[in-house]
Amino acid sequence: MATDASPKFHQNSDFRTVPQPPDFHPEVTVASHDGLEFWQFMIAGSIAGCVEHMAMFPVDTLKTRMQALGSCPARSVSLRQALRSVLQHEGAIGLYRGIGAMALGAAPAHAVYFSIYEVCKEFFSGGNPNNSAAHAVSGVFATIASDAVLTPMDMVKQRLQLRSSPYKGVMDCVKRVLTEEGFGAFYASYRTTILMNAPYTAVHFATYEAVKRGLMEISPESASDERLVVHATAGAAAGALAAAITTPLDVVKTQLQCQLLSLVEAQPTRRWW
Repeated sequence: MATDASPKFHQNSDFRTVPQPPDFHPEVTVASHDGLEFWQFMIAGSIAGCVEHMAMFPVDTLKTRMQALGSCPARSVSLRQALRSVLQHEGAIGLYRGIGAMALGAAPAHAVYFSIYEVCKEFFSGGNPNNSAAHAVSGVFATIASDAVLTPMDMVKQRLQLRSSPYKGVMDCVKRVLTEEGFGAFYASYRTTILMNAPYTAVHFATYEAVKRGLMEISPESASDERLVVHATAGAAAGALAAAITTPLDVVKTQLQCQLLSLVEAQPTRRWW
């Protein structure tokens, strides 16, 4: 009698169970680099920064005009009044004056920011991805480096955003500032920017990491499916808190960068928030 020599397979023999620690949550214990290489962080940071600034640029224009000193410093304007003034006198295009300077500065600055942040976070965390202090310190170091790249173009951007701006464009502004005020004018607000952005970044990233971790721990089984919502919620909470703390210094920075032009700006304000 012939016997069946074919190999026998037990049902579900291809699926082996890998034991895990009792509190293992793969969605929570994410690697510090989220699986990305260093160069990928630079590209992702650059793209993310540009998208962020482009989406919020009209609001940034209104903020700049409200913060700049004007010919009547005792008078203040609301966000609605500032928006109405721009639309009536310049049209919607007035909200996007200086967007070219923003792109030239934001792309390399954010590439530097996110790459240095990740390197510092890995160095200072000591292998603990939940180290909030490491996140805050890493953010400060990343801010100092990225602001050195961004500040010159940020100054150009803000001067172009003002209604009274005499410049025809980015290159015209750069040439005239170099000729009339010297290279130092591009960094007139650098120290103030550091004093503003260093605590902003520390608060932002510490809050962001804490909120993100808390949200993922609440529902780890669905964290991967809701990753976008988690990141958006954490980012909104962190940004709101950090901005509320540092807005007064942002006003000072704007006035330093636009100090010659803001004296004839038509929409003055003394508001700090």
